[in-house]
Amino acid sequence: MSYVSITNCFFAIALFSAGAPPLANEQQTSPKASNEAPIDQRKMQNEKFGLVIHGGAGTIERSKMTPQKEHEYRAGLERALRAGYEILKRGGSSLDATESAVRVLEDDPHFNAGKGSVFTSAGTNEMDAAIMDGKTLAAGAVAALKHVKNPISLARLVMEKSGHVMMDGEGAEAFARENGIELVDQKYFFTQERWEALQKIKAAEKDRTGGAGKAVFITDQDRHGTVGAVALDKNGNLAAATSTGGTTNKRPGRVGDTPVIGAGTYANNATCAVSATGDGEYFIRASVGNNISALIEYRGMSLKDAAQVALDRVAKLGGTGGLIAIDREGSIALPFNTSGMYRGYVYPNGKFVVEIYK
Repeated sequence: MSYVSITNCFFAIALFSAGAPPLANEQQTSPKASNEAPIDQRKMQNEKFGLVIHGGAGTIERSKMTPQKEHEYRAGLERALRAGYEILKRGGSSLDATESAVRVLEDDPHFNAGKGSVFTSAGTNEMDAAIMDGKTLAAGAVAALKHVKNPISLARLVMEKSGHVMMDGEGAEAFARENGIELVDQKYFFTQERWEALQKIKAAEKDRTGGAGKAVFITDQDRHGTVGAVALDKNGNLAAATSTGGTTNKRPGRVGDTPVIGAGTYANNATCAVSATGDGEYFIRASVGNNISALIEYRGMSLKDAAQVALDRVAKLGGTGGLIAIDREGSIALPFNTSGMYRGYVYPNGKFVVEIYK
C-alpha cells in the first residue's frame, strides 16, 4: 500500500490545526497527492492536534453499494469526525475526543460496535471495547458485554474508577449499573442486516458439513468489523479508543484484540497511539499496538515503518486487517492488507473528506 496517496488509505483521518476554518458542510472528494503533502510526512504546526478514525476493514465493492447506503455510511463517518474535531479544536483532551468519536460510531447501526454489533452463534450480541491514556499509560477494557449501550464509556470508567484494567461479562455490567452507565435490553442491538448475516454464515456452515445446497456468498462485512479512534491533543497527549461487536457466529465468550491492551489498542506519549481492526486472533498474537511503540522507542523507526512491520507480522501469521496510528509529532500511518475501509478526514485548512473505496 502507499502512505503517500490519501485515496489508497481506507481509514477515517482527521488532521487539524488551531487556525483551521470551520468544517465544510458538503462532502468533498479526496484531493490528488500532488496538491497535498503526504499524510505521513505532514506535521501540524503551532498548537498541533489530530484525530484518526476507522470504521472497519474488509472488501467493500462499489457495485454492491446503493447510493442511499453509501450516503448513510458517509454521514456516519462525518458525524464521528465532527464530534472529535469539535473537542480538540477547543483544547479538549485526546481521551474525550476519542471516546466521543467512538460513541458516535457505536450509536450508528451501520458499524459493528454498539447498536450495529454482529451476532454470536447463540444469536446474542457480545461487545468489547478499550481506551488508553498515553500520558499516564492508564487503560480500561471491557469484554463480553450484552446490555451496555456504549461500551467505550464503560471502558473509560473501568480505567478511571475501578482500580482494574479489564472487566468482563456480568461483573462489568454490575460495575456499569453501580456507576450510572446506561444499560439496554438486548433487543436494542438487533438489526436485520446483522441477523441475516448470521443466517447466511450458518447456512454456509451447514452446506460445508452436509455437502449439498446452493453456494452462499459471505462478505467481510457479514463476518466482522471494528471502530476506533486515535488522537493527539493540544497539550501533546495521545489516546486510543476501540470498540467492536466481534465476529459474526463467534462462540459466546470469544474475546478479540480490541480490549487487549498492547494488541488492538495502545497509547504512549513517548511514541504513538494505535487502534487496530481485522482478524483479532492474529493481532493478539502479534502484539500489534505495543510492537509498533517498541519499534519506535527501541529501534528508532518512523511511525510509518513501524506500523508496516507490525502489520506484515500479522499477515505472515495469516491475518488480514489494518490499523491507524498517530505519533507525538502528529504524523500518522494507516497500513492495511485488505481492499477497502470506511474513512474520512479533515485537512488543516478545514476541508472535510470522507472516502469508502480504495
